[in-house]
Amino acid sequence: MDTTSERLPAWAAITIVFLSNFCILVLELVAGRMMAPIVGVSLYTWTSIIGVILAGISLGNYLGGRIADRWASRRVLAWFFMLSALATVTILGNVMWVDRIGSWNLPTVLKVLLVFTIVFMLPATILGTISPIVVKLTLADLSQTGRVVGLISAAGTLGSIVGTFMTGFFLISTFGTRLIVWGVAGCLLLIGAALGLSSRGKTTMVAVGMVLLFIVSSVVMQSQGWLTNNCLRETDYFCIKVRTDSDNKNVRVLTLDRLVHSYVDLTDPTYLRYDYEKIYADVVATLFPHEPPIEPHLAALFIGGGGYTFPRYLEAKYADSHIEVVEIDPGVTVVAYEKLGLSLDTTIISHNGDARQFIHELAASAKYDLIVGDAFNDFSVPYHLTTQQFNQLVAAHLTPQGIYMVNIIDGRQGDFMRAYVNTLRQTFPHVYLAAGGEELGSKKRQTLVIVASANSLDDLMGELPLKTQFLSQTKLDNRN
Repeated sequence: MDTTSERLPAWAAITIVFLSNFCILVLELVAGRMMAPIVGVSLYTWTSIIGVILAGISLGNYLGGRIADRWASRRVLAWFFMLSALATVTILGNVMWVDRIGSWNLPTVLKVLLVFTIVFMLPATILGTISPIVVKLTLADLSQTGRVVGLISAAGTLGSIVGTFMTGFFLISTFGTRLIVWGVAGCLLLIGAALGLSSRGKTTMVAVGMVLLFIVSSVVMQSQGWLTNNCLRETDYFCIKVRTDSDNKNVRVLTLDRLVHSYVDLTDPTYLRYDYEKIYADVVATLFPHEPPIEPHLAALFIGGGGYTFPRYLEAKYADSHIEVVEIDPGVTVVAYEKLGLSLDTTIISHNGDARQFIHELAASAKYDLIVGDAFNDFSVPYHLTTQQFNQLVAAHLTPQGIYMVNIIDGRQGDFMRAYVNTLRQTFPHVYLAAGGEELGSKKRQTLVIVASANSLDDLMGELPLKTQFLSQTKLDNRN
């Protein structure tokens, strides 16, 4: 086939490949944020995202090369851009039902991989066909093959880099995932329309028709709320949701992605719903008792804010205390003020940033009686907050009688619990554990509270209410 009249100038080829790769990486970054409420955020999640997108690109490159050798033309390129736009729109539809896979009796890794394959494999594959067709339409002289392929590859890589930074640093927090997906589809459709207008035949009429249809459908979908998700606030970290508890109209329930983090009573800051929060309260009351007329002055640091449930509790119970919260997501703190009863006049001091970096930068003189670890990424504690190095940072900022109290979630076998306790022991001589009001190993997934200290707390732990069921140092040794 003579493609002389269909040749693309170098600037056009660079622009086309730059934009197509930009769109691929935008979708890749959006995939993780969009699917977090369904499958969470974990190593499995990002492994599946990267693997599926790369598999789609690889398959697309192969198919695109075969197509380019037989039918390369601007019209064909236009069709593949328009098809990629339609494939991108399918993401929004597939996300609406793919969460049903969660109820299937499949291994977790397979579920996550299947979800991402269904939702993102098709658009990645079609977008992957574009680069080989562009190379074919640009290459006029075989002696220039290396230069042309290198230039187009560099443009594609640059587009991927820009797409990554733009999405992670700006697009998601500004527009939200669903509007981004629709915007990518619109961008791809406009490129296809422009290529159709530059070619001959019926492609022009089809391209113009599809653009008009896209505009009309976007207006309809926006009016029906289909372009917005059910998040109260979508941030770079979480899909934040707040609802009213069905049993108590004064209680608000905070959900971050797929995990319910907090129950907050707007009228009663001492309200505690979770067993682990009640264990917190028992430990604090036992180790830092009220002894009238002296009110204990408690210095506390919370790693993770969530709904600010226990910081508000401490503020109410220990009015003369100094309470600080390190919450990585500013959006969570804003929602706590706007929707979860955190008063503008609160004495609680909030810091938005990574907890490890915050503690690392603390002045050596900063000391706390209580440091509470309550940070979660889905069901897992962020790994950099579970290391020996981090424990040493925490220990350096505890008073001589201070304690480090941590909330974790683990399976019935307790593999993470045992590893984490052993790591804590490298820094703290005395470690104690309680299982959220339940016998250890009684549930498939359960919440555990661990208390670490430089001093023996055996006598004081014996004074705790029976329901806390703390295991002493000796009992922990026997279990391990």
